[in-house]
Amino acid sequence: MKIDEESLKKIAHLARLEIKTGEEQALLKNMDSVLTWMDQLNEIDTEGVEALTHITGEVNNWREDKGANSLTREQAVANAPAKNDTYIMVPKVIE
Repeated sequence: MKIDEESLKKIAHLARLEIKTGEEQALLKNMDSVLTWMDQLNEIDTEGVEALTHITGEVNNWREDKGANSLTREQAVANAPAKNDTYIMVPKVIE
């Protein structure tokens, strides 16, 4: 399949591309090589080949979403830079 300059301008308009003067021939050559490659791919017999939707056959193993306290209060405040016996101390941000 060959693309002519009129088709190139129509495609550029639909894709909202601005083609500068002098770029038409390079774009036509590149698009022609892509379409030639697609024609080569279309020649391959894919009868009976299942479509690949994922690169691996692995399945996500989702855990149940439930809340749980996994840290004690002492563990939670242990590495805080400023703390008192119970809470993490933060700078005041509202006057």
